[in-house]
Amino acid sequence: MTKSIIATEHAPAAIGPYVQATRVGNMLFTSGQIPLDPVSMDIVAGGITEQTQQVMDNLLAVLKAAGGDASHIVKTTCYLKDMNDFVAFNAVYASYFTQGAPSRSCVEVARLPKDVLVEVEVIAYLD
Repeated sequence: MTKSIIATEHAPAAIGPYVQATRVGNMLFTSGQIPLDPVSMDIVAGGITEQTQQVMDNLLAVLKAAGGDASHIVKTTCYLKDMNDFVAFNAVYASYFTQGAPSRSCVEVARLPKDVLVEVEVIAYLD
């Protein structure tokens, strides 16, 4: 089984010793995406709604670079700084899954990189 690194300029560049995603066979494993604008590398302005939208856009850019889209996602792991943002997070998150949502874990964490409000990683199956 071959392993390949997926990278795109349409998602934020890695800010540490990791890659945007790794493909092994038909499986794609993304690194967690935070709400960084891929051009400026700044955190997007706004609250949980805007940050979740940017995170999901970043993930979809990585998926697209690997030849996939939201329908290929089989599992997400979502990290929220504050579980009180769960309803607002869900509203944005759900809008990205028009063909049914994947399996998911969602947890509150003490702190995220750059003190953002949300981080999401995915596992996808590619054809």
